[in-house]
Order: sequence, then C-alpha cells, then structure tokens
Amino acid sequence: MEKKPIRYTDTTLRDAHQSLWATRMSLSDMLPVLEHLDRVGYWSLEMWGGATFDVCLRYLNEDPWERLREIRKRVKNTRLQMLLRGQNVVGYRNYPDDVLEEFVQRAADLGIDIFRIFDALNDVRNLEKAVEFVKRAGRHAQGTLCYAISPVHTIEYYVARAREQKDLGVDSICIKDMAGILSPKMAFELVRALKQEFGLEVQVHCHSSSGMAVAAYLKAAEAGADIIDTASAPLSFFTSQPAVETLLACFRETPWEAELNLEALEIVSQHFERLAAGRCIPGTKAVDSMVIVHQIPGGMASNLLAQLKEQKAEHRLPEVLEEVPRVREDLGYPPLVTPTSQIVGVQAVMNVLAGERYKIVPKEVKDYVKGLYGRPPAPIREAIIKKILGDDKPIKGRPADKLEPGMPRARRELARELVEKEEDYISYALFPEVALKFFQWRKNPVKTEEVATVQEKKTKTEPPPPPRPPAEEPGIRRLRALMELSSLHSVTELEWEVGEEKIRIKRQPLEALVPKETPVSAPSQKPSETLPGTPQKETAVSSEPAGPAAQIDVATESARPVTAVKTEPITSPMVGTFYSRARPEAPAFVEKGDIVEPGQTLCIVEAMKLMNEIQAEKKCRIIDILVKDGDSVEYGQPLMLVEPL
Repeated sequence: MEKKPIRYTDTTLRDAHQSLWATRMSLSDMLPVLEHLDRVGYWSLEMWGGATFDVCLRYLNEDPWERLREIRKRVKNTRLQMLLRGQNVVGYRNYPDDVLEEFVQRAADLGIDIFRIFDALNDVRNLEKAVEFVKRAGRHAQGTLCYAISPVHTIEYYVARAREQKDLGVDSICIKDMAGILSPKMAFELVRALKQEFGLEVQVHCHSSSGMAVAAYLKAAEAGADIIDTASAPLSFFTSQPAVETLLACFRETPWEAELNLEALEIVSQHFERLAAGRCIPGTKAVDSMVIVHQIPGGMASNLLAQLKEQKAEHRLPEVLEEVPRVREDLGYPPLVTPTSQIVGVQAVMNVLAGERYKIVPKEVKDYVKGLYGRPPAPIREAIIKKILGDDKPIKGRPADKLEPGMPRARRELARELVEKEEDYISYALFPEVALKFFQWRKNPVKTEEVATVQEKKTKTEPPPPPRPPAEEPGIRRLRALMELSSLHSVTELEWEVGEEKIRIKRQPLEALVPKETPVSAPSQKPSETLPGTPQKETAVSSEPAGPAAQIDVATESARPVTAVKTEPITSPMVGTFYSRARPEAPAFVEKGDIVEPGQTLCIVEAMKLMNEIQAEKKCRIIDILVKDGDSVEYGQPLMLVEPL
C-alpha cells in the first residue's frame, strides 16, 4: 500500500487547555517550550482564538494580541492556526462585517496562517464573509462541519453543507467532533464521502470524552483523512484530544506513519507535566459514559461544571445533563459548540435552578429563537417560539445584515487615553465591558509586590486584628440583609421568595409604638418608662437651682411619620456580574423612582458568558438599586427594591 504519512495539528496551546484547564493557560506557561514545539514537525499549532481571546482579557489580565505577537516571534517554521467562530469572530453572538474584517486582517498581519472557520449551526450565511476576508488576506481558509447526532444530521446533510463551503472557496474541510461522539464507523463513512465528492484535504478533530477518538482517527486515516488533531500527553484525553504520542505509536509500521521529533516532544511533555498538577477541572472523567446522550463537548463540560460550582449547585449536574438534550431538541438540534453550547447549556441550567422550564430566558436564547444566530438544523418548536418571543416573529435573511457597523462606535466610545494600539479598538468592539476593565487595569495596575510591602509594614506596627466572628449560614445572612433593607427604607412589609425559601418581614409603623405626649407641670416622682425601640425623651432643665417652685419644661421629640409601603426585592437568580446598562456608554435600564411595566428589563446579570436580562414580573416603582455596575452578585442576593403598583 502506498505510504501516506498522516499530518498532525497540536492543540495544546488552545483547545487542550480550554477543555481541561478551563482555558487558564497563560503566555508565561507557554514561552519556555515554544521553540521546542516549533522543532517537532507539526503541520500546525492551534494556539489562538476560541475562548482564549475572552479569557485572556477577562481572567488572565493578558492582551490576546500580545500573546499572538510573542508566539509568532518564537515559532518561525510551523504554521500558526486559530479557531474563528465565523460571524461570531471569537465571541458569543454575531458581529457586524466591519468588526470581522478588521479582526481577520489584523490576525493575519500578526502571524496567523490557518483560519479554521466554523458556524455552530453550519449556516453558510455566517461563514461567507469570514472566508472572503481570510482569502483576501492571503491565508488558508479551512471550512468546518460541526458534527452532531440527531434525526437531521445524516451523511447527506454533511455533504450538502460541505458543498456550500466549497463553493465559498475554502482550502480544506475539518470534521469538528466537539463532544467526542464520532464513532469509528461514522468517521470512515463521512471522510470517504467527503474525499470522493470534493477531493479537498480533510482534517479530523475529536475530543476523547467517550473514549472513541483514537479508533475514530484510525478509521478516518483508512478512509483518506489527511490531518488529525492531537495534544501533548499531559493535556490529552479526558475531554481533550488524544495524545500525539499515542497516535504515533498506533500508526507505526503502517502507511500513515509520520516522523516527528521525539526528543522535542519529550521536552514539551515534561514541561507541561510539571505545570499540570492541580490545574485540571475537578470531576473530569477519563471516559464519560453519558456523552453519547448529552453530547456536551470538552470545553463546555469543564466550564459548565465550573459555573455550576459558582452557583453552588454542582450537586445538580445530573439534572442539567438530563435537561440538555431536551433543550437541544426544543431549539432545533443545534450542534453543541460555542456559542450554541453556551445557549443550550445555560438554558438547561436556568430551567433546573428556576424549577420551571423557560421561566428565565437569557437574551442570547431569545436572539437565537429570533434567528439572530442563523438557521437551526431543524425547525424550533412552535410552542417554544411563542413562549419565548410572545407576539414577536423570527427574522428572515442573513443575520449580520441587520447589524450596524461596529468599529466607528468602538473608536468613538473608547477613551483615547486607554488605547495603546489599534487592536484595542477591535477588542473593545468584541467585548466592551471586559475590554474596558482590562484597559483600565493595564493603565493603573495594582502591583502585588506593593500591596504585600504595605501589608507587611502594617503588620509590624499594628496590633493583631480581633478574631473574626464565625461565618453565618447563608439563610441567616440573607435574613439579616433583608431586615437591614426594611429598616433603611422604613419599609413596613417585605416579602422575599426564591425557590422553596420564603421570608416575610412585617414592621409596625413607628407612630404606632410611641404614646401620645401630655403636658406636665412638674416631674413625676416615678422614673419615666420608655418603650423599647421608641425615641428617648429629651429633657431640658433650667440652669437655675431647682426649688419647690422651679418649673421643668419637657420637650418631646415627635415621632417621625412613616408611610406604610409594601416593597419587594428583585433578587439575582444566579451567581454573576451585575450590569445596569446594555453597554458602558448606554443609559441605565432603570433609575430610582421609575415606574416599570411587566416584561421591562431592569438589569443584566452576566453568568456563564451570557447576558441574562432580569425583567419586571409586574408593574412596580423602583425604590432603590442596591448594587453597582460590575459588582459580583450571589444567588438570591437582592438587586433592587420595588413597590408593586
């Protein structure tokens, strides 16, 4: 048989740590081995895009553009590859064409050679501009088939989607198996169909969640696959890709055997072995037997578990996994890859935590149902459309055609003193709130060493702090907060209900507790009696010596009149970040004193990378807003105080 060495793409610097370390690999983790990775002989290094862009800004205080620059400086012989989410760029929604165009051009200028372009719904309308811009920049445009299992995802379906992408001018096709559900049989049949129909190079990307990935790669190679995705051993398998070392051994003495630099591979492996301790997301399984049912991809699985832990609800993961396929069927069987993995996953979490399906619907889910993400593989259930959109109707046509240009607004809104390079405007256009926080931190960073020095000096000069009181139970802490709220705002009655927890506080108006004062001409021989909790009487005594005829005037502070107001708190349905407005420069959704109607947006709580609009359930007046923009909020924490009308 003719030799046809398989080629390898390494995912260690992008998808591997996105799957196993919740995308927390920093540039400093990568720098020591970049030159060794360059010596291995890989077809390409996938090292940018996907969730890494957002996480750099949001959690690592890194500029993703600087990461690209630094890697390109050190990797001089191997192609650099990124994951581009089509019209979603590297975000979680469709962006205007001008944002996509500037992003692609800048990424190409800074060193990206291969753009793997995908759309979560396999909607070619969301790919056409990305392919056009990549080809214009003179780079390799790789089309992508997001693999899923459903009644509509057949061989014929995938061949039809591949034909649409070939007509756009893609240079190769990738089968993207995000959840690790591609069976060896299906891998063989799908690769063979694509090779026979189009003759394009075919790359296969599998996660190891179900344990089938190695076998799928072997059968894909038999059918004519050209390239496979693997990772360095310490970041392989589980929800990541198979280890490159394993596949090299599997293909030894076969027509697909390839020669890679084993000495360089060993150096890379040893480096990441040292870093791996304690990095893996807790609960990650070597083989997840349920993956065939819930079809959750590697990156989604690790991040979903982390987010449930933030919600203090990790024990409800089995319920969420059962709800995911139900939501997916409701929404037309979207493949579970970003952003639809977040859309389906977060809606499943909301359905479980709220105790009622679709009681809380994030903005992104509404946009998906409205058609702003593209055309689902199958029609969305009419009952779901009605429940989520009401009388509104889904749009028709290419979603991005409805969007206003984004770059002029970014250049207008972002303060000039925060801008260090042209790419900052692109980062802001993609993630306004997150990028703005990063730019502000970058301009005035708090140095850990300075904080430590100040703390050390204080420790030497100040007495030790008093012992901390024992931590209160969450229920007691909430009760205390609600009592303080009712006292602060002179509220006479307050009701609070989240899930099965119900609290009602009633306070008698102050005037009801204060007895009416009667004038007196002389002090009583008995000490005056004071009701607990009432204002103390203030007695003014003459400066002259007291005698039998001395007069004592008693001035009594009149009780403060209080209007009985029945108020209710608006509480956070999840752990997240509070925003009072849609964008940093936009007006607040509501102000104190506003009267709002049912269904009106009050605020946003960002959780699991989605913006969840909190809406009024009834007509009410805003009495107080209890948190500030950007504050972290807990599940059940009061956000606003309202008076029902």
